[in-house]
Amino acid sequence: MLQARWFQILRALGLEFWLLLPLLGFAFWAASGFVTDKLLNSSLKTDKYLLADIQLAKKAPKTPLSIQAKINKIQGFSTVTVKTANSTLKELKFEFPFTELSQVEMAISQELRLSHEDVKRLVHYQIIEKKM
Repeated sequence: MLQARWFQILRALGLEFWLLLPLLGFAFWAASGFVTDKLLNSSLKTDKYLLADIQLAKKAPKTPLSIQAKINKIQGFSTVTVKTANSTLKELKFEFPFTELSQVEMAISQELRLSHEDVKRLVHYQIIEKKM
């Protein structure tokens, strides 16, 4: 009898609807927390995409527009920047552990698969011999 009286009072005040809202809110909060936890703890497998980009760069034809070689005789290495005509690969940078012009030209021709004469025609040197 006491229970029925409470239900009648709750119905009269309209509280049976309002008491369900906190329960629904808690259920949505718990479900969203579970979904968020699953999404944030799952790992994305991007290795395949990175490999595809690397393979694309290796297979892309390298038509050089200009080759700039900075030969640093003090530190013993050469930095080569190649500007290409390819739309996906605009610039290439290489570092070689030698400073002799013939060795640098040979390394560039091997990397770009160009003839030695084409490399000589395109390359511009900047030689650093002393500290500035």
